[in-house]
Amino acid sequence: MNTIAERYVKLVLAVGQHDADYVDAFYGPARWKADAEREKMPLAAIDADAARLLADLSPSHAAAVPATDDDDIIVLRREYLRRQLEALRARVRKLQGARLTFDEESQALYDAVAPRHTDAYFDDILQEIERALPGDGALIDRYDAFRQQFVVPADRLPRVFDRAIAEGRTRTLPHVQLPADEHFTVEYVTRKPWSGYNWYQGRYRSVIQVNTDLPTYIDRAIDLACHEGYPGHHVYNALLEQRLVDGRGWIEFTIYALFSPQSLIAEGTANYGIEMAFPGDERIAFERDVLFPLAGLEAARAAAYARVRALVERLAYAGNEAARRYLSGEIDRAAAAAWLSRYALSSPKAAEQRTHFFDTYRSYVINYNLGKDLVQQYVESRSGSSPARRWQEYVRLLASPPPRIRN
Repeated sequence: MNTIAERYVKLVLAVGQHDADYVDAFYGPARWKADAEREKMPLAAIDADAARLLADLSPSHAAAVPATDDDDIIVLRREYLRRQLEALRARVRKLQGARLTFDEESQALYDAVAPRHTDAYFDDILQEIERALPGDGALIDRYDAFRQQFVVPADRLPRVFDRAIAEGRTRTLPHVQLPADEHFTVEYVTRKPWSGYNWYQGRYRSVIQVNTDLPTYIDRAIDLACHEGYPGHHVYNALLEQRLVDGRGWIEFTIYALFSPQSLIAEGTANYGIEMAFPGDERIAFERDVLFPLAGLEAARAAAYARVRALVERLAYAGNEAARRYLSGEIDRAAAAAWLSRYALSSPKAAEQRTHFFDTYRSYVINYNLGKDLVQQYVESRSGSSPARRWQEYVRLLASPPPRIRN
């Protein structure tokens, strides 16, 4: 298995020579990366090697592996490598020019297909938001005017974000035993197709970048702090390194192939991690009592903002529908942006930015909403109403080879 894992890592690095976005993180042997850059293996050769690796992972080969006391995690490891390799082959086919529908692509890369929603589904939610924000003019204009009251001033953003990160960490540490030297740095950037990104460096370190192209609303402080930091991506990557790479010597976890089933778990746990750290009314209380004053915003408006935000969050799947139609050629960029403004209540500038995200990451968008829903169902079906059990199941999901979670 270790030999198969090493060959897998080298194949991911080889695909990275053809796809600059494919290798999201790598902290394995530097010479392997240098070898991949020098060799520039052709896509056809990569696919053939991946097919041979999948054959080596077949049940007949698995039968020859000695039984151990922790068979469950060994099975998860083997299944993880199989699914990652199948997705790698699908990405190679895409790079070779294969045409897939949105749903075919998400199935091939992430082993999941997001549910479809009609315009009427979103219209019903928009009617509820209409009642919450009465007035004249288009709903998007009223919503935008409402949100402007909750923009974090640029000069206050670092202190607000730092405080949200610190609170996320404080709430995570009682439930997760992290490496003593884990840490990350925050950078503020512009001209990116995303709002935030965690670049994992290895040795329990991350660089988190926050995009300031668009206004940063107060709710984004907790969203980004938890999603990118604690208990999200930073914790996820640090635990995999601590428990699987350092603890077991499993080299395949030194690399993260972005367009793969691992992303469904990575993004799903990061989004669900927001609710893990701030359950129920605890988020509203912290925002009102701590973050609103730090941002210089009117704390008395926190509850009203949270009520509207909860309604708008129900539009989460609108991004999938816009991407599905745009990437299939049913609508062009302008129409996709207009659809996002109408059904996701995105500002024109945010909608335009979102279409550029579609260009780069395509069906990856399902990992945020469907991933979160699947992770939530998985964790809560195993933990019942116990917060302590919920954390145990959540951490188990973070710190093991990602299992197959189906909708």
